Amino acid sequence: MANKRKRQEDFQKVKLKVGKKRPRADNVTDTNCRVKSIHLTEQLREDSSLPSSRRKLTITDVLSQMHHYNAGVKRDALVGLREILLSHPSVIDTHISVIMSEVAAVFTDKDPMVRSAAVSVLEHLAPMVCQERIAPFFPLVSAHLSTAMTHIMTGIQEDSLKILDILLEAYPDLLIDRSSMLVNNFLELISHQKNSKEIKSTEKPSMWTLSVNPNRKITSQKWRITVLSRLKKFLQALVKRAAKRFPSKGFQNNTEKIASSSKNLDVSWTELAIGKHINLYDSREAHPTVNSTFCLRRMTADASSNTDGCFSSYNLKEFIQAVVPILIECWVEEAPEKTMGDVSEKFLEPVAHHLLQQVLSIIALLWKLSEHQDEPQKMDGWLRKCYLKDFRHHFMKHFPYTVYDPLQQKKKIKKRSNKDGSLSHNGLDHLLLNLTLCDIMVSLANSSTLHEDSGWLTMIRIFVTEKLASGWKLNSKQLKRLLEVTNRLLYIEKNRVATEKLIQAVYMMYQQRDLQLPVRTMLLMFFNKVYLKEEDMCLNQGSRSKVLSRWLASLPMQLVHLGARNHQLSSLIIDTIYIAAARSNKELLQNLQTAACQIYEPKDGFFAHLPEDLQLKLVQLLYFIPVLSSDLLARLSQFCITERFSPNLIAKLIGIFHARSSFGNWMCSAFESTIFDVDYFSFSFFFFVGFSAEQLSWMQSNKLNSRVRSTRVSPIALYLTDQPYFAHHWTVMQVVLFHYSKYITV
Repeated sequence: MANKRKRQEDFQKVKLKVGKKRPRADNVTDTNCRVKSIHLTEQLREDSSLPSSRRKLTITDVLSQMHHYNAGVKRDALVGLREILLSHPSVIDTHISVIMSEVAAVFTDKDPMVRSAAVSVLEHLAPMVCQERIAPFFPLVSAHLSTAMTHIMTGIQEDSLKILDILLEAYPDLLIDRSSMLVNNFLELISHQKNSKEIKSTEKPSMWTLSVNPNRKITSQKWRITVLSRLKKFLQALVKRAAKRFPSKGFQNNTEKIASSSKNLDVSWTELAIGKHINLYDSREAHPTVNSTFCLRRMTADASSNTDGCFSSYNLKEFIQAVVPILIECWVEEAPEKTMGDVSEKFLEPVAHHLLQQVLSIIALLWKLSEHQDEPQKMDGWLRKCYLKDFRHHFMKHFPYTVYDPLQQKKKIKKRSNKDGSLSHNGLDHLLLNLTLCDIMVSLANSSTLHEDSGWLTMIRIFVTEKLASGWKLNSKQLKRLLEVTNRLLYIEKNRVATEKLIQAVYMMYQQRDLQLPVRTMLLMFFNKVYLKEEDMCLNQGSRSKVLSRWLASLPMQLVHLGARNHQLSSLIIDTIYIAAARSNKELLQNLQTAACQIYEPKDGFFAHLPEDLQLKLVQLLYFIPVLSSDLLARLSQFCITERFSPNLIAKLIGIFHARSSFGNWMCSAFESTIFDVDYFSFSFFFFVGFSAEQLSWMQSNKLNSRVRSTRVSPIALYLTDQPYFAHHWTVMQVVLFHYSKYITV
């Protein structure tokens, strides 16, 4: 009983009285507390020495916020980073590694605003950082770029192309070093790899085929245009790099190679006069100096870091085999199936025109890359073997192409605004599309395959001839491509009638007046190249081109009519005349003989208004004039007593006259009668006296002239000249006597 009572006492119920508060439990926590603010004035004080953004965040703060989970915080951090970089560019030197790694890491961020801010930061950062400073961090940047280009999200893929544009403009060489990795990324953007069943079902096995993504905001056509335009820019950088590394390769004939490798020799006419042997070609320069190929080995073993990239023949063939079938598929999808109306030309929609232009531009760039390989002839044969049949079937099937204009079709306008190569209503250049196609096709042909390619080559030749007939409507870009195609046709064509029609069409354009300077220059350079290779190429079939002979014969008078209005064009004409004169072109030499007095006219001629280098070329051209007449010597003598010409130029002129005379010990008998002895002595006395015949007559007739002084020693009277004129004449005499003192005998 005692134990039971004890247990009851331990758990007794407390009886509460009415109106009394309930007592607090023993384990209740007291929540009453007092709060006081703490002010740390030293920590809140701003440090003006550290660069900060508008939100008072330093570079360390904004970089730390780049890892935040909130997209808005990361975007604000990128905006603050851009503000710091613009206001304080010096932070780049100390934080370049962290900045590049953090900015590149958000290339694949899911939020589009963050990616847009990253693109803006990179756009402002790229001009501030040179290529040498960013090179150590570029492998990381290119890796993030490659990840963004091959990402599963379409928005990240689209923004990766913007990043590629920035890097390609600022660091093209660094991107080219990663070319073997990036070129495959372009393929994955518009295509996918086939499975084994699809590869076996096709006649020509290809690992890639076009793909369509319905989740994109834009159509498949526009997306392919966007990707192919970036690929075009990338290949243009590759071609530019290849041209710098291998300048002697590419499409060059023998004469162009000789012209590019030869050096101008400073020939002294005194050595020619005494019969000294002169080496026209230096044997030491026969082979170019080979630079050392030694370079430090890369620490990474990544195959994508190969410096050759797409320069090697094997890598280039692999890429061509992968991308050309995809380009052909794009062409087949967009090419017109039938004609519209009674017009023979095939019409294209504007979007289709853009896509086909990108396709042809990429193929043309790939062909240029193949020209810079170690064995371009084998590469050309491989390209012809693999793709000529497909190109002939798909490209030439609807040739030529024209952009479809619905307004013109409704109004039935016979004379369209885009006829004869001008731009269409939408700014599309269909002539450039056709010319790019012609350039690609002609590059696959050669003189040995004319019997196989006569069909489509005739179509191209007729098209080119028609466009050359209306060449005055072409712009510089169109004319350049048109002349390139014409030059290739002349290179492979053996028929004299066909080549003469092409040259005649270009000459008709050349004869037109009011041509712009770039157009006139391109036409002149075209004729110059055709003339240089006329003797070596198949263009020359036992006789020279009559059109080229007519063009050469007209150059002296063109030089007279041009005058000193354009020194660049005058230099091209003088160089061409010099080359033809050195090859003893009879018609040119006859016309040069006729126009010599007008060219070297001391008062109205343009010789005095040319730069000294062009004056020297014209002086050297006197060596080839068949006969130095008395009238020409009288005009040239006026230059020798004029203060505007340098003493060295006058010494060259007198040296040529001495070499052409019978007193110059000239070994060849053909030049013995080119200058008469009487004229030579008259010119020499005139030069040493320093006055013209009119001035001497005036001095003798005017006996009251105060400047004429007689001496007691001799009856010869002296004339007091001005100090500048006497100093010039004295300098000229010293130069001439120094160079030709060996011919003076006592």
